[in-house]
Amino acid sequence: MGDYDVAVIGAGHAGVEAALAAARLGCSTVLFTISLDFIANMPCNPSIGGTAKGHLVREIDALGGQMGLAADATFLQSRMLNRGKGPAVHSLRVQSDRVAYHTYMKQVVESQPELEVKQAEIVDIVVQDHRVTGVVTKLGAVYGCKKVIIASGTFLNAVVYVGDSAYRSGPDESRGADELSAALVREGLVLRRFKTGTPARVHRRSIDFSKLEPQDGDEQVVPFSFACQRQLKNQVRCYVAYTNERTHQLIRENIHRSPLYGGKIEGIGPRYCPSIEDKVMRFADKPRHQIFVEPCGLSTDEYYLQGMSSSLPVDVQLQMYRTIEGFEHIEIMRHAYAIEYDCVDPTQLDPTLACKQIEGLYGAGQFNGSSGYEEAAAQGLVAGINAALTVKGKEPLVLDRSSSYIGTLIDDLVTKGVSDPYRMMTSRSEYRLILRQDNADSRLTPIGHEIGLISEERYAALREKERMIAQEIARLAAVSVGPTAAVNSLLEELGTVPLTSGAKLADLLRRPQVCYDALAPIDPQRPPLPAAVREQVEITLKYEGYIRRQKQQVEQMQKLEKKLLPPDIDYTQMAGLRLEAREKLQRIRPLNVGQASRISGVSPADISVLLIWMSQRAQGGQ
Repeated sequence: MGDYDVAVIGAGHAGVEAALAAARLGCSTVLFTISLDFIANMPCNPSIGGTAKGHLVREIDALGGQMGLAADATFLQSRMLNRGKGPAVHSLRVQSDRVAYHTYMKQVVESQPELEVKQAEIVDIVVQDHRVTGVVTKLGAVYGCKKVIIASGTFLNAVVYVGDSAYRSGPDESRGADELSAALVREGLVLRRFKTGTPARVHRRSIDFSKLEPQDGDEQVVPFSFACQRQLKNQVRCYVAYTNERTHQLIRENIHRSPLYGGKIEGIGPRYCPSIEDKVMRFADKPRHQIFVEPCGLSTDEYYLQGMSSSLPVDVQLQMYRTIEGFEHIEIMRHAYAIEYDCVDPTQLDPTLACKQIEGLYGAGQFNGSSGYEEAAAQGLVAGINAALTVKGKEPLVLDRSSSYIGTLIDDLVTKGVSDPYRMMTSRSEYRLILRQDNADSRLTPIGHEIGLISEERYAALREKERMIAQEIARLAAVSVGPTAAVNSLLEELGTVPLTSGAKLADLLRRPQVCYDALAPIDPQRPPLPAAVREQVEITLKYEGYIRRQKQQVEQMQKLEKKLLPPDIDYTQMAGLRLEAREKLQRIRPLNVGQASRISGVSPADISVLLIWMSQRAQGGQ
């Protein structure tokens, strides 16, 4: 049926990014989806970004991915989260138009040169001598390929649960993929069973918005994409509702009817996004839980009730929702459900997201045990890049933890593994002060340009931005102001101590109470600069000492990352290693000592043994 460089299985957020990256890097690529109507579907919350997830989207964009552009093109409301905290945890989140997002992404993949999109279910992978050579559809068509990326989302062997009902289905009543799991197990991959869920969708006319808390978007909208030049404006208002004791009591009375608590669901659910049943049972001391009431699009009356995912029976769902103030007459359009699916143990992959035991096979997204659109898209982009680079005979891309949240995400998955669906959080990164969303372009756009996903024009724009930042920092460090009445009046107004002698503008900006724009009245020579440049100038000066210390930590870590471990080590025969360390090292086979040090069960003493062994091996080689 044809031969391709890269075949991508699944056209969700991971598959779309993987296919676009491979095609844009010059590889003939085919993207398979069970239904063309589910390309880049949002079966859960129609939103992009959020705490830590916004960082991932910014990084995807900086590398040359599509998600940020799609979010900007289809957003309904935008908010920067955590503004009351430091810039390291500021995270952009947008409510997207679900149908518009799908339509946008479908058009992008359809119009991408070197990329063919096919509606077909893949039921088998052809493997010869531990290397993929093709894929097989349910209709028996065989497509030859050099690389295969599995981005199956929650479709693999999927079962939907609502109360006593359980039936085979993918998300949104789509057809699941019931045969591919067996093929993967046949080839020796270890699969596991995870679970996720989604709340009901309700009709707009049945909500009494006067009883809910309004949640407006930001007045000044910050785009997700660094390439976005147009002015963006919010189009809708979101709302917040709350559960109450009546809600909780109803859930407790019917908890035996939950398939999760009744033992029907075997899969492990997301720890950081529990169902409303879990919230009520696990956090019994909490008198209420938040519900975010968000529109699904401009062309529909469906509203999404974030925070109320459930697998309770439909009659209980209706009663439960109607106990909430503002939902007394709620009309459910789509009932909440839980979905159980197969995924891979990600420690079977290396940091390029390539399978260790089958050459040419890659995993991405929820197939790798993660949760969330953003985590999926980030992995899809990296998998697509690496599949293409290896086809071209080039070195693969490995992002380390100090480079990005994407690097942290992948390192966590392939090194530590997962016991439940993995969600990115700022606390997972030990280098979050330098891995901010605002500087993702400076960190990753040069890499995207070198790979070939970032245009010369966009790269030149980044260099100009960095020139303006450096020039303004130098100017502020050189310009002094004296203890004049105007200067001291401004400082007192800002809540900081007045001057008794001259001071550099850079030193004033380092004060916690002073921001860059506030200095305008005493800085008549300041040049007109874009908001993004002003932001970088302020953050760089204010956090200079902290950033310097974190970069020193990075340098120490990179010393261990540079100590590469030979691929032929037999850890089972290495004297001095504890039994658990031998087993974990032999199974995961880390690329370097830094990665080895992050494996659960490998102690500092085990790392010392490794370092001594490497030293002795090097001396023996001399």
